[in-house]
This record gives sequence, structure tokens and C-alpha cells, in this order.
Amino acid sequence: MTRILLLLLLLGGRIPAAYTQTNAKAQIQYLIRAVAESGCEFDRNGKLYPADKAAEHLELKYSRGKRYADSPEAFIGHLASNSSWTGEPYLMICGGEVTPAGEWLMTKLEAMREIYWLRENL
Repeated sequence: MTRILLLLLLLGGRIPAAYTQTNAKAQIQYLIRAVAESGCEFDRNGKLYPADKAAEHLELKYSRGKRYADSPEAFIGHLASNSSWTGEPYLMICGGEVTPAGEWLMTKLEAMREIYWLRENL
């Protein structure tokens, strides 16, 4: 356990660039699945949606706006964080805790990348 923690500290979140670039679509699909499977509610423009409907909405935005999402970070920043109509931020409500969707998605992305790195390097 100490070895893993030390490696994470030394890494500082760095992931090989080839992985992040060549697997952008797979990582975006992972994020959309994470929303679908979260069991959270999704606040979009003041209306609450279940996780599966939130994922459908993000999938639709991605299918229409792929040119703005050449990386998972771009997907989060340009398509998945706020309403393109009102500019209001999307919110994830999980177990009563409210988190901006962009922050929630970045946390999921970072965790997925850490797991990938550990699998490849340990």
C-alpha cells in the first residue's frame, strides 16, 4: 500500500500523452457510462433528471458536438459542464451532495487514468 501511495505522489497525475490522445473517444464514452451508472440525479436548467436520462443527454450533445470534444477535457469543458442554451452549470446530485458536473466528471476521469496507470506500471 505504501508503494502505491508513493507512486501516486511521484506521478502527480501524469499520464502518457499517447494514451490520452489515442483513446479520447473511449474515455468520453467511459464518462458518459459513469453518469449513467452513478445513480445520481442530474440538474439541468433547474430540472432534475435520473442518471440514465442525463447520460442520454450527454451522448446527444457529444454526437452533435464532437468537433468541440477532441479530448475528454474538451468534452467536459465544452459540452458536459453547462447548458449551451442558458449557460447554467449542470449539477450532479449524489446522496444529497451537490457537485458541479464538470468537477464530478474530472474526478471520474482522473480516477480512471490513475487506475490505468497503475495497471500498466505495477
